[in-house]
Amino acid sequence: MKFKFPKNDDKYYWTNHVGRKMMFYGLSADRIKRVMRSPQRSENGIAEGTIAVMHPAGSKARPSEVWVMYQAPSKRGKGRKIVITAWRYPGISPVRDEIPIPADILEELKRDGIIK
Repeated sequence: MKFKFPKNDDKYYWTNHVGRKMMFYGLSADRIKRVMRSPQRSENGIAEGTIAVMHPAGSKARPSEVWVMYQAPSKRGKGRKIVITAWRYPGISPVRDEIPIPADILEELKRDGIIK
């Protein structure tokens, strides 16, 4: 099967790097878009101003995850998401960052005895 590089449109801008990674890991443009639209987990990306999202893949015997790193559309730009890279993680990756809870809500939860 021949690999087709995804076309840039009004919603997504595809870098050459992500095209090479898609070819290497056997990922399609539709799979990348699906991960971005409905991720199971979202974290801050390694590069500044980026977002990394994950969706599980594989089977119960051989679990894996598909990760996509992208830059959210800027306020002044064309409103396109810049897809930077994508990769397939073998196994289940550890959670890197906890979701921050605002201090006032945390105090309220402690006061009500919901968390310790």
